[in-house]
Amino acid sequence: MSKDVFKSGFVSIVGRPNVGKSTLLNEVIGQKIAIMSDKAQTTRNKVQGVYTTNDSQVVFIDTPGIHKPKHKLGDFMIKMAQSSLNEVDLILFVINAEEGYGAGDQYIIDRLQNVESPVFLVINKIDQVHPEQLFPMINFYKDKYSFAEIVPISALQGNNVNTLLEQVVDYLEEGPQYYPSDHVTDHPERFIVAELVREKVLHLTREEIPHSVTVVTEQMIKREGSDVIDIHVTVVVERSSQKGIIIGKQGKMLKEVGKRARQDIEALLGSRVFMEIWVKVVKDWRNKPSSLRDYGYREDDY
Repeated sequence: MSKDVFKSGFVSIVGRPNVGKSTLLNEVIGQKIAIMSDKAQTTRNKVQGVYTTNDSQVVFIDTPGIHKPKHKLGDFMIKMAQSSLNEVDLILFVINAEEGYGAGDQYIIDRLQNVESPVFLVINKIDQVHPEQLFPMINFYKDKYSFAEIVPISALQGNNVNTLLEQVVDYLEEGPQYYPSDHVTDHPERFIVAELVREKVLHLTREEIPHSVTVVTEQMIKREGSDVIDIHVTVVVERSSQKGIIIGKQGKMLKEVGKRARQDIEALLGSRVFMEIWVKVVKDWRNKPSSLRDYGYREDDY
């Protein structure tokens, strides 16, 4: 094939919750566009990251971890993840080397049986295991599915990620450049701002908070004659007790959320940021279709 050929395509990143899909996406793109947390099911929408070189463009889709849903938000997340399997040129099935095979993996493998696109097995977190543990793991998964390639990586440390990228591009066909070269995501800044605030809430709060919280960017306005951007966001929870936890004693927790989020948002926007955060209780919002639509979980997105 001529060196003048430009290759492009869409690649879905799937896997159980908390296997490092968002970490991989951020490592590939070179900046944070998908939030990361040790809490399962951090990603809720399909986050697209765009990787562009002189001769290729890969649009990666980081999907919610595939799991058994417990509410309408969970149903939405599963539909988002599963829909991506049938609309991409290549699938990266990410597993956690430290945890090995689980029932959730078999659930995904069963769904992969019906897809026509090539599937890579990406064994993540290899820095957490002895190399000798990888061989039996690889052989085990080979018996479960006919993977096009098997690539061990450490997304957190960047180990072997360039090799993975090279193999991904090898499998893609000649195609157009879908996004300008300087684009790293198709999501608007308002979405990423809200996600960065939600990430800080996940990092700082206890177990009862993570799945009950969503964040909405209400306003982003650049001050006239200044590089300062005024941002107003609302943190939505399901119970008054959760609101109290996020605000914290004398507002300390909320201040810390704002401080940490502002650092990432200023890096993202390249501007100084003044941010106000409000906390609102909307009971059982995860099971209300109207609330899900209001907060950006729209069925027409998949």
